[in-house]
Amino acid sequence: MSAGSSSLVRGRLAPSPTGFLHLGNAWAFLLAWWAARSAGGQVVLRLEDIDPQRSRPEYAAAILEDLRWLGLDWDEGPLPETGGEGAQFAERGPCGPYVQSRCTAFYTEALRRLEALGCLYPCFCTRKELRALAGAPHIDDAGAPYPGTCRRLTPAERAARQRAGHRACLRVHGPDGVMAFDDQLRGPQRLRLEDCGGDFAVQRSDGVVAYQLAVAVDDGRMGINQVVRGRDILPSTPRQIALLRLLGYTIPTYAHVPLLCDADGERLAKRHASLALRSLRAEGVAPERIVGLLAWLAGVNPSRRPLRPVEALRHFHLDALPGDDIRLDAAMLDSLRRAAPNP
Repeated sequence: MSAGSSSLVRGRLAPSPTGFLHLGNAWAFLLAWWAARSAGGQVVLRLEDIDPQRSRPEYAAAILEDLRWLGLDWDEGPLPETGGEGAQFAERGPCGPYVQSRCTAFYTEALRRLEALGCLYPCFCTRKELRALAGAPHIDDAGAPYPGTCRRLTPAERAARQRAGHRACLRVHGPDGVMAFDDQLRGPQRLRLEDCGGDFAVQRSDGVVAYQLAVAVDDGRMGINQVVRGRDILPSTPRQIALLRLLGYTIPTYAHVPLLCDADGERLAKRHASLALRSLRAEGVAPERIVGLLAWLAGVNPSRRPLRPVEALRHFHLDALPGDDIRLDAAMLDSLRRAAPNP
């Protein structure tokens, strides 16, 4: 299946099982679910467990459980009924596997195709050398621009480093010029790969496939044509577009939504343990109260009443979202807990 094979909207939820879901995750996944379902489209769930050091099966099982508890469903992906610590998830759908750790063959084939195109090269730069670049200008999570040091190595120099036992990651020298796309929320975007970190890694020196390649390959082969995600991922989009083009896939539409932050303006993360869905659930907070608050923040629940995700569908539109990140203040959190029973 390719992204351009149907006019049917195919959105996706793509959690990483490196911790428990929190309110910020719930916000992003609700928006992606609403965007696809409000267009009569399908939702694909993909577990992005490509990082073996951080991913845990118990987190994967918890994610599926929490999404269902919140009221979200999906047409394709892992089946929550078969989850559990150490479990191998069963899946449904024609575009599997939907768990990235099972997709090595797809990523290996993509690397082979990139190698045939002549746009891959080994990079022997150490982490210390890359950290030395950290003072260079960069945007968001793109990191310091990579200056192409190892791209200029001769074949003899590369061979010498390999004989000396130096391990290399693989970087892609992407196409020059502007990667232009229309963000459904932020309007026209014109970014060069140089603006987003330059030549980027597609395989780590330990052989693990890098995030950019895994996401591009999976979006392409699963026919994903609508990507709704946090605005912090925006610097990754030109890199993924470059890979999708090189690999012959159609480019999805993108919408980069504002982030949910704490009262100090810090993006919600795993360190906000009290805002994990599991913690709120243990306090007796009903999922309808969470959805009602997040729908209010999304501009589709003016009465701020508790509701299920499906109840907000007919009111949802990306245009209703604020442009700036949203801070959760104490009053908002109190409103969640107000009706919860005392533990």
